[in-house]
Amino acid sequence: MPRLANLYFKTAIIFLIIGIAMGLKMAITEDHSVIGAHAHTNLLGWVTSAIFGGYHALNPRKAERRLAMIQYYIYTAGVAVMVPALYLMLLGNMAMEPVVAAASIVTFIGVLLFAFIIFTGEQAATTVSPAPSR
Repeated sequence: MPRLANLYFKTAIIFLIIGIAMGLKMAITEDHSVIGAHAHTNLLGWVTSAIFGGYHALNPRKAERRLAMIQYYIYTAGVAVMVPALYLMLLGNMAMEPVVAAASIVTFIGVLLFAFIIFTGEQAATTVSPAPSR
């Protein structure tokens, strides 16, 4: 499995653990005011990172591209900053709103880079196929 796919899967699991912990805290305290942060953690952190990892596992040549690693760091940084900032904002700290906005833009740039990776073709293979036998 490509290193990048493995990184995405490890990152996804970390976000899943955080998302479950948030959900448990909401259930125990019966305070669901941070449900938006919980949803973003699970969907952008866990699910989307796992999908990105699956794509790179299935497309190892694209996973080896430098742009793919850059995209990983941009996307992951965006989500890693957005989630705690959103959590704090939903608890009433409105000073976090610009941080949430900036992190959302960074995350979106990461998604656009992933789309670029998907829609750009792989380099042509240099192998020669044998002539058909008769």
